Amino acid sequence: MIELESWLERFTQSLRKTFGGRVWFAGLQGSRARGEATDSSDIDLVVILDALTAEDIASYGAMLDSLDHRELVCGFLSGKAELLHWEPSELFQFCRDTKPIIGSLDDVLAVVKPGDIDRTILTGACGVYHACVHNMLYEKNEGILRNLYKTATFTIRATTYRRTGIYCSRLDELLEHASAVDKEIVQTCLAMKAGKSVDFSSASKLLFSWAKERIVQRS
Repeated sequence: MIELESWLERFTQSLRKTFGGRVWFAGLQGSRARGEATDSSDIDLVVILDALTAEDIASYGAMLDSLDHRELVCGFLSGKAELLHWEPSELFQFCRDTKPIIGSLDDVLAVVKPGDIDRTILTGACGVYHACVHNMLYEKNEGILRNLYKTATFTIRATTYRRTGIYCSRLDELLEHASAVDKEIVQTCLAMKAGKSVDFSSASKLLFSWAKERIVQRS
């Protein structure tokens, strides 16, 4: 079992030793940041340097290789300028789902406007729609369906934020604040996460209808 706070302390010490004052931001994403992790969950890290070179990528990789639980580590590495000029519709979720360890993403989040969040919602729903139809026709895979429900909850987080001004990282919080049309998706996602059996056909139809409605509403 990973003692996350101790691991993150070792990580930040190694990061500062490797890059010194060049670390502009470091943070944690994913289930470990939300407090929903299992022992096998990824350690999803975000590191932003003052500038990023190919040599820095190699140095960061070597640094990670020196840490325990290396097989669980994943995440995002970037230079500051690249992130500040990133596609704004992708930055909303990125910033809101990142728990700071070093620094702040406030300057990045300031780039995101309401129209960018609307684009986040639309592109998220389009992605779920396309993949859901493909899965219903060709793969018919419950694992894919489970991942699509998880993906849909990120779109619902953005939708809920636009409606209420509240960003809900945890699924139980999201269930409390989501609209009626979104609640059933969150409930099904929670059931799947808990290992409960769902009917593939019914769950696929529900997700398809949800994505279709979100696309039409936001287009």
